[in-house]
Amino acid sequence: MYGSSPNIDVSSYGIVEKKFLHIKDDDFVLCCGESLKDITIAYETYGQPDCKNSNAILVLHALTGDSHAAGIYRDHDEKPGWWDIMIGPGKAIDTDRYYVICSNILGGCMGSTGPASIMPGKTEAYRMKFPVITVADMVRCQKRLMDHLNIKKLLSVIGGSLGGMQVLEWSVRYPDMVKSAIPIATTMKHSAMAIAFNEVARQAIKK
Repeated sequence: MYGSSPNIDVSSYGIVEKKFLHIKDDDFVLCCGESLKDITIAYETYGQPDCKNSNAILVLHALTGDSHAAGIYRDHDEKPGWWDIMIGPGKAIDTDRYYVICSNILGGCMGSTGPASIMPGKTEAYRMKFPVITVADMVRCQKRLMDHLNIKKLLSVIGGSLGGMQVLEWSVRYPDMVKSAIPIATTMKHSAMAIAFNEVARQAIKK
């Protein structure tokens, strides 16, 4: 099904729905030593799993991305997914062949648990009380999503920038589960200059 808006390329994947995995009553211990309870992970899927669940591709977004990687939410939606040009029937990530999954990272605040989420048992959001999240924490949450979807092996894991860092973490943490990895425009470590620039950006956000 395709949106009828003249502003949307007819080759768009079409109408999609954001879904949510709720990890209830479970203390998820983070790399920083703190823990989160009642985590929500937002995700979208495109295409269909085959009879053996062996055609799954996990797409991982960059810092400013989210789970909306392809398609549109409704007719006349002027903003298709951030990688709509790549994901869809006959495209590079062909949804006629592959079952494509994209989740919003832990801490992402676009449907997944993050600083804007209400703290369990409270009435206010985490904001600055939200604990430090690492790439490893993000990937471990994605693994919980794969378990929920009954995905035992991933045909490929693909992502750029911060998404590429998650690809590398997937390859190291769950090597038997990843058949191929495509990290794009990323790195396994930061230089001192990159760390300094990122700290400047963090302080600008905090102020």
